Amino acid sequence: MKTFNKKGDKGETSLLYGMRVAKSDARCEAYGTVDEAVSALGLAKNFCQPDIKDILSSLQQDLFIIGTELATPQKRYSELVAKGKIIKPEMVHRLEDLIDGFEAKVSMPHKFIIPGGCKSAASLDVARAVVRRAERRVVALKEIERPMNEEVLKYLNRLADLVFALARYQDEVGDGDNTSY
Repeated sequence: MKTFNKKGDKGETSLLYGMRVAKSDARCEAYGTVDEAVSALGLAKNFCQPDIKDILSSLQQDLFIIGTELATPQKRYSELVAKGKIIKPEMVHRLEDLIDGFEAKVSMPHKFIIPGGCKSAASLDVARAVVRRAERRVVALKEIERPMNEEVLKYLNRLADLVFALARYQDEVGDGDNTSY
């Protein structure tokens, strides 16, 4: 596959199933920001403990599902549902279980924190901020364009909370360089 095809040179892009929209479309903003979150989690993986890396990899896969949902035109969405390629309640519950587990392992702060205790936690905090922005973009899309799978917003909300908990865990266990705040 070629890296470029020149089809987007006039400011349009294709959604799944071929529908063309402006690159500034709210749907593109939403799935583009989800893609940024995937990349931010990928960067964070490079600094985290092995058990956290595995969790982050699975979260990236889930975000691909969200991106697919957001890039699918409403009139073709039922095809995606039929394939089972959507965010489901059990995926949200899995995040909640992970949050509970990590909150039990560390002393969670009771006030705002300044990120930067260690590289892994700082990179997770950047990823969390990108996830929150993705959540806002999905809310904006929902407000102007279409009904959507409510589990997507729940997932993104819980994901930001989980990434916060993971960052606090990494603050406590460190990167192996004894850095902490």
